[in-house]
Amino acid sequence: MRNLDVALLRAFVTVAETGSMTGAAEVLNLTQGAVSQQIKRLETALERALFDRTRKGLHLTEDGEKLLRKAQRMLLLNDEIWQDMSADGYVGKLTVGIPYDLVGTFMRTPLRKFCDHYPGIELSLRCHSSSELRAMVNGGEIDIALVEEPVGQIAGDCLAVAPLVWVGAKSGKAQTKRPLPVSLVSRECAFRPAVIDGLDQAGIAWRSVFESGNIEATAATVRSDLSVTAFLVGTIPDDLEALRGDHGLPELPKFAISLMEKAGAHNDVRDVFAQMVRTHFHQM
Repeated sequence: MRNLDVALLRAFVTVAETGSMTGAAEVLNLTQGAVSQQIKRLETALERALFDRTRKGLHLTEDGEKLLRKAQRMLLLNDEIWQDMSADGYVGKLTVGIPYDLVGTFMRTPLRKFCDHYPGIELSLRCHSSSELRAMVNGGEIDIALVEEPVGQIAGDCLAVAPLVWVGAKSGKAQTKRPLPVSLVSRECAFRPAVIDGLDQAGIAWRSVFESGNIEATAATVRSDLSVTAFLVGTIPDDLEALRGDHGLPELPKFAISLMEKAGAHNDVRDVFAQMVRTHFHQM
């Protein structure tokens, strides 16, 4: 009975998912040459080509397509086994802070994985504005938090950078009205200064329609075409749309999504969560 090398399968799946040796090398923290050698070794072991190599890039062969689905399942099982076997020693409590707009978008997957892989850890979630979460971390109220910060004012460990864009109802007209009707989650919203400064500098009159602290209620006012708002790319609800630049609205700045940790003694549980979040953002 012959055994498959899981490392070779991981290289194959990563190349297939990223579409290039270079992309896979970055994800796997290997050189491009090392990834290429792993693919060649796998193709030699299986005695068949897994990729068609053309000037336009790499494309899975029919055999590659057949292998991909099973290789993904095998890697998932491999990772689950390692997580299960290494997670037994982790017990404790962890309080995590996340802005409202990131909970159901960027953080849905890592939160679920963390709870699945580390059932011995009691995770508590706190949703507030970035400024409130920053104060909570600095005050020791929560263990770790994601915060949204303007690029150039980053205080935490930057995980990703995303553009802030205007968002409105699909086929809506609120963006054409003056004064511009604007809804923001709250007065503490990290995006509020950027939105107001942008409008003021562009000389666009505006009025506040809604400030509730509830992102779903804010989205509802936009969905009803009562107002426009601002979201990071990647967090826009499916039933809303980013507004094009032909409505005279000013361009908004980019924001960093950063990780902040409570100062003090080393915390293994917090480190495990932080590493899982970093890995998730690195693979996005």
